[in-house]
Amino acid sequence: MQSPLFAHNDQQTQERWSLQNKQMLRVALEGHDDILARKGTMVAYQGLVEFDAEFQSNSQSGARARTGEGLDLMRCHGQGTVFLANLAQHIHVVDVDHEGLTVDSSYVLAMDSGLHHEVIAVDSLYGISGSGKYQLNITGSGRVALMTSGAPLMLQVTPDKYVNCDADAIVAWSTGLRVQMQAQTHSSGVWRRRGSTGEGWELSFMGSGFALVQPSELLPPQGAQIGSGLAAQYGMGQQGARAQNQGNAWS
Repeated sequence: MQSPLFAHNDQQTQERWSLQNKQMLRVALEGHDDILARKGTMVAYQGLVEFDAEFQSNSQSGARARTGEGLDLMRCHGQGTVFLANLAQHIHVVDVDHEGLTVDSSYVLAMDSGLHHEVIAVDSLYGISGSGKYQLNITGSGRVALMTSGAPLMLQVTPDKYVNCDADAIVAWSTGLRVQMQAQTHSSGVWRRRGSTGEGWELSFMGSGFALVQPSELLPPQGAQIGSGLAAQYGMGQQGARAQNQGNAWS
């Protein structure tokens, strides 16, 4: 049998985490280093690999119930190779170190099991009900695979160059950055999107680090909801705008 399809065979590499292509992640399991992946994202595997639902602690379950933010994970372990993908989203592998990563859980495909993740509150600058946001704070040393709708833009933030991003397009940022929500409008006009431009809330990032933006103002298709109520009126996405400052972690 002959076909151009046979050009898309398994990419051999010594790297534990690698991209099979832009939309598929390949992870080599060696028996002692498990990974945590979004439930239902395994598309193929080779070898002796097992998949178990990941237990959620009481604090994680409580934070999920209160905020809607969290991860439905499965533990992948064994000896072999697992291939992960989700609705043909573009996949990007990020090394997490002491800097930390703040991300919307909807964009997480997989992570090393040794990383710690917890829900943090991001409070609204204007104190408007529904305009707050909850994010995942990922810390430790390891790798995280993120998903974006299309090829993203990585923006460097420095002390002399801050970056503004649409609140519905931002995917992740360095945890150490200072974050402020703004709409470039006075408070009496905060209930509507800015002028007649169709633009709403922005996040302003200051400090040293990076901000990752996707070419879409929607979450991935499995959660692509514009929002409801007041939050929808001024472009805050499914669960409200990313906002002023990162709050305390839920415990």
